[in-house]
Amino acid sequence: MADTIHGPGFAAELIRQGVFDEAQAAAVAVPASAPAGDVGEGPFVPREPVSLEATGLTRNDVEALILKFLLHVGAASGRQIAEQIKLPFGCVAPLLQVLKAQMLVMYKNSAPMSDYEYELSDTGLERARRFHDNCTYFGAAPVSLDEYIDSVKRQSLRRSRPRLADMCRVLDDLLIEPAMISQLGQAVNAGLGLFLYGEPGNGKTSIAERLVSGLGQSIWIPRTIGITGEILRVFDPATHEAVADQSPTNLPDGARPDRRWVRIKRPTVVVGGELTLEHLEITHNPNTGTNESPVQIKSNCGALVVDDFGRQRVGVADLLNRWIVPLEKRFDCLSLPTGRQIQIPFEQLLVFATNFEPHQLVDEAFLRRIPYKIEVGGPDEAQFVELFSRLSPKFGFKPQPETVGYLLEHHYRRASRELRFCHVRDLLLQARSFCEFHDRALDLTPDVIDIAVKNYFAGL
Repeated sequence: MADTIHGPGFAAELIRQGVFDEAQAAAVAVPASAPAGDVGEGPFVPREPVSLEATGLTRNDVEALILKFLLHVGAASGRQIAEQIKLPFGCVAPLLQVLKAQMLVMYKNSAPMSDYEYELSDTGLERARRFHDNCTYFGAAPVSLDEYIDSVKRQSLRRSRPRLADMCRVLDDLLIEPAMISQLGQAVNAGLGLFLYGEPGNGKTSIAERLVSGLGQSIWIPRTIGITGEILRVFDPATHEAVADQSPTNLPDGARPDRRWVRIKRPTVVVGGELTLEHLEITHNPNTGTNESPVQIKSNCGALVVDDFGRQRVGVADLLNRWIVPLEKRFDCLSLPTGRQIQIPFEQLLVFATNFEPHQLVDEAFLRRIPYKIEVGGPDEAQFVELFSRLSPKFGFKPQPETVGYLLEHHYRRASRELRFCHVRDLLLQARSFCEFHDRALDLTPDVIDIAVKNYFAGL
């Protein structure tokens, strides 16, 4: 690719490669800073329940959370309890009165705004301990499985419909041919499966990580799901990035979002060689009594990237057999620790990034279920020079065309060495480390290039 600017040159390149006609290409000739097309959060916004019945929870579900919380803190006001379990005070207050009438809690003190401070009675303490022995969780009240399934359907990546201008913006910092941008955008738009294959070091992982997360869209996910008394954690701060503003703008005046849900950026979950079949199943924590969601639930409405596919600790055939039905049916069957099976939506862009050609890893039946296969090749010399010019200032060097010419002639052409996109970044890092260690000015002289190449390519 010779032109990554989203202007007339980019449009001309699209036409030259036969990706679009003149009218279609003109539609994407926009500045990189232009706002994306359809990148709203979608029609789904969880609304705060107005009653305990509207939460879909039983009184026993909420009672257990309240008693375990009081067991943990000793005493708390009604509003503190409501804040802890993420339900409106109006839903919690009537239940607190019932618990007091049953002599499970007692008033300790009065609290502002017609509230009271509550503590456990001896009877309540005994019941709270029984609840705690079964499950230690006393966080946000769970949402129902049906509510979660509905939310995934309404927020599916396939409903977001990103356009070519959006993908150009997302991939703007990478040197990618316009034809490949078109292919990648089609895969995201379809929200199905994608193979990215080719030699290592040419940006497959970088591309995969940007496809969804860079679109700027947000979705809502529950903190936990309640399934017949079982708690299934969905929101994972290590995986999901919460949006700072949790207040949507498309609710009627006075309405608030349900605080049992978290607004996050569309997730991209990356798994590599550590992936095993256990990561694809619900895992039970015997110490807490809670259950952890597998990676396909955490990536719903986003992307699940299987990096370095073919080198997992589980056999390729076993992994693909596990996914062949979900890819076809768009739902997955999972087992709870109790033995009960549940159906969960399988709604994400599944990306396999691999150094192998797809036919070397999988058979035709599986390839048919991965409709997009895109080869990610290395740069030509013009792209290599352009990338060198882009990255040099980021490492503190001034762009020096004669240095790149020296590098190409002496260490690539004469050595019959193939170009890789990653070489530019890695060699510049080597050069900077050498200059800093020897208190030299950041200057890409031939001797600095020679040392960087010797360090980097030794043994390759």
